[in-house]
Amino acid sequence: MTILHTSRLTLRPLTPDDLPRVLAYRNDPEVARYQGWPLPATPDSVAGLVSDAPLGSPGWVQRAVTLTGGELVGDVGLNTQGPQAELGMTLARHAQGHGYAREALHILVTHAFADLGLHRVHASIDPRNTAVAALLTRLGFRHEGTSLQSYRHRGEWTDDALYAVLAAEWTA
Repeated sequence: MTILHTSRLTLRPLTPDDLPRVLAYRNDPEVARYQGWPLPATPDSVAGLVSDAPLGSPGWVQRAVTLTGGELVGDVGLNTQGPQAELGMTLARHAQGHGYAREALHILVTHAFADLGLHRVHASIDPRNTAVAALLTRLGFRHEGTSLQSYRHRGEWTDDALYAVLAAEWTA
């Protein structure tokens, strides 16, 4: 089991003990606004996030984002399909605006390219989530396009913006 960290953050597998906190922030309307899971999140729906599967295993693998003192502030995920992966990120509202998302995604993407040998990492976001669009751009992701009204989300047709970075671009 790989645990990734910097001086401020650790990415580690989620445990059953984390689930009440995960459930709380995933049910916060401001946190869930642009996320794809059905509301309300339930104990059963978040239980599937607990896994010892290594990052890079096929499908979604989530990791807890914890501060140095151990406080769980969010989770990141990697959905690996062959040499490519989609990433996802969720932070509790009180943890937003402190650079944790940038740091956690930098750890995750560096691991995806340097350790897992992936070719491409991408993210699919609601373009109204301008904070995440700006974050992905700052990290070196490029906006590859937006599909207009391409999926139903909480009762409305929603656009889908695709951002991506190649391994060769990340290491450059």
